[in-house]
Amino acid sequence: MNPKDQAWRNWPLVRIEKEYSPSSCVPSAEPFLAEYAIRSRKAEQALVCQKDLQWGDKPDETLDFFPAASREAPLLVFIHGGYWQELSKNESLFAAADCVANGIAFAAINYTLAPHAGVETIVDQCRRAVAWLHGQADALGFYRDRLYLSGSSAGAHLAAMMLLKGWQHTAGVADNAIAGAILLSGVYDIEPLVGTRVAAPLNLTAADAAGLSPMRLSLGRPVPTIVAWGENETSEFKRQSKSYASRLEAADFPVLVFEVAGANHFDIVLGLADPGTVLGRATLGLIGGSAPK
Repeated sequence: MNPKDQAWRNWPLVRIEKEYSPSSCVPSAEPFLAEYAIRSRKAEQALVCQKDLQWGDKPDETLDFFPAASREAPLLVFIHGGYWQELSKNESLFAAADCVANGIAFAAINYTLAPHAGVETIVDQCRRAVAWLHGQADALGFYRDRLYLSGSSAGAHLAAMMLLKGWQHTAGVADNAIAGAILLSGVYDIEPLVGTRVAAPLNLTAADAAGLSPMRLSLGRPVPTIVAWGENETSEFKRQSKSYASRLEAADFPVLVFEVAGANHFDIVLGLADPGTVLGRATLGLIGGSAPK
């Protein structure tokens, strides 16, 4: 691992906590969270939405699905952030309108939040949810060979955990079940969080971090991937994104890496599939079949 990736080990806890606090770069996160909810409600009202589809046995193991006009459409799956302990699919539907307008089906996954579940359980849930979607492609109406993942913050971590090898057999899907990924402002090495206030509800240990950090684990089949972050983010979120992108590139993943000018940790995701934004155009290009250059 690059020595720059280890610099945090010499920092006092107060600095680590600030570096891993996305809200330290904005006056308040609340307006952005409110915007998530507003746009999500508008999408539900304006579009056909199959709400609360049960992909697992637990009450919160659900997802929302928005079909596109064609039953041969690709699917973009979104996994929300919130440090594995906040938010839900219900505030994560803001990209649905842009996806459907561009011929892409959209789904948002719900998972159990900490402290009721640890990160390992949440990773397993997301994998099972994606496997369920893959198996339901014909019934729901999308092209299963074009299932793309996206996620923001902790959601990017969860999506990255599906770019690894080995889980597909356990989940009952083929090694090529994932066609590509869009990872935004993620945490790809979670060891720096151990001992912080963020990690307390997760009961994270260094051993947990080693087994749950996509930065350190064996990658699966290379797929086109976008790794992006906002200009107004902490140096650690930027470092982690750049380091993980380098790891993907070294494993022959076609990767598009960029910083979104003027964006922060919370509003970058609002441009996910918006063709009026740099991120949205990149996403639509990736899903449309043009590999990142």
